[in-house]
Amino acid sequence: MQRQEASILLAAIAGKRALVIGDVLLDAFVYGEVTRISREAPVPILSETRRSLMLGGAGNLVRNIESLGGTPSIITLAGDDEAGQTVASLLEDCAPGRVSLIRQDGRITPAKTRYVSGAQQMFCVDRNPDQPASEASEAAIAAAARKAVAGHDVVILSDYGRGMLTRAVCKAVIEAANAAGKPVCVDPRGADYTRYDGAFLIKPNAQELSDETGLPVRSDGEVEAALGALKSRLPQTASLIVTRGGKGMSLISGGEVLHHRSRPRSVYDVSGAGDTALAALSLGVAAGLALADTMALADLAAGTAVGKAGTATVSPEEILEEAVQGADDADWRVISRDKAREVVQSWHREGLKVGFTNGCFDILHPGHLSALRHARSVCDRLVVGLNADASVSRLKGPERPVNSAAHRAAMLAALESVDRVVVFAEDTPEELIQTIAPDVLVKGADYKADDLPGAAFVKARGGEVVIAPLQPGFSTTALVEKMKQAKA
Repeated sequence: MQRQEASILLAAIAGKRALVIGDVLLDAFVYGEVTRISREAPVPILSETRRSLMLGGAGNLVRNIESLGGTPSIITLAGDDEAGQTVASLLEDCAPGRVSLIRQDGRITPAKTRYVSGAQQMFCVDRNPDQPASEASEAAIAAAARKAVAGHDVVILSDYGRGMLTRAVCKAVIEAANAAGKPVCVDPRGADYTRYDGAFLIKPNAQELSDETGLPVRSDGEVEAALGALKSRLPQTASLIVTRGGKGMSLISGGEVLHHRSRPRSVYDVSGAGDTALAALSLGVAAGLALADTMALADLAAGTAVGKAGTATVSPEEILEEAVQGADDADWRVISRDKAREVVQSWHREGLKVGFTNGCFDILHPGHLSALRHARSVCDRLVVGLNADASVSRLKGPERPVNSAAHRAAMLAALESVDRVVVFAEDTPEELIQTIAPDVLVKGADYKADDLPGAAFVKARGGEVVIAPLQPGFSTTALVEKMKQAKA
């Protein structure tokens, strides 16, 4: 998928309201290093360095809907244990005011703890409830769903097999959604998908499809046969999409099967990629997008997720980075001031160090390239502020700039060292710096750190000012004068 197409689809799903109903897991990650084998048994010893807690299962789906630009709400079931308290807190942080958490006395809140050495997951420990939802819990879930469906654009059943989505609950939710004219998307689990019949879309993965139908799914032909067999058992379900890992996705709708191929990519961690795909699929359904386009967007989003560690979420910006650039695409790295603020905030949430530098960059030369490479070396992401044409004229004279702001921005955006470009109209980048709040301000050695616009602001926030060395012998002004002399 090309960036221009992806950008249009991402804009269409922005703000869509999704009601998630399903099992939330408490995902714990224990990170460390393995340097020796235990003397007690032939097992590696993990020297723990840090731990993290996050929402898994339907909770990770909520996180992905939010990160893709949707507005999620959730109805879920938890126990009265400590894990349930943690889940409640994390959900409220992710979907403030849009959480319906039903407690069942004596129930264990599902939890999953993964132990990771370097980039390798060593093993996983599960803690699961030993009983399905009680009749009282079923009634409470159904009542909450009936009350909530009308205020959403799509309803999602996220079944992680922890006993919440019983046949009675699925039937009640699907009937309520259909009565309200809201499509239902399902991430299935276990045997007998007939409990989901009546949904608009059901999305198993390849292994789940094979387990449910008893058929192989190695080739396109086998997948088509398995999808056809499953669809024949679900007469009230409009469409099925199967996710096939590196082979892409396949869709059956209206009796026709469509295959979408994934682009080859490095896989870092598949944890939660199915939630990313389901989030994109469901938001596409909510927006009324064609299923073929929705499937392509979901595959792109999932492919972005597998390049990240843990149960990762992905942002529209990251998806656009993964998309293929077409010949007619406007360069997406050139963004507005407001968009830059959002992007920098998302980078900060990921723990990335953001740098900023600025200039006219009228005629790019090796001195500019050296300065930009140095700026990028002291941060994880680099934003470049670019003086607008009128600003350059005020600073450099009426005959400048030689190149328009659009051309200068496009040149900067093509550089590997530059992550985003923002054009500003003021003579100094002070207001832009205060808007995006970078961690590092970088400028060439022809300036003094304390005199730089924005330096005091960056330092007051705990940031730093870095003076980059100049590469002698290069100057845009000198180049312009040389061209004038050549014409004379």
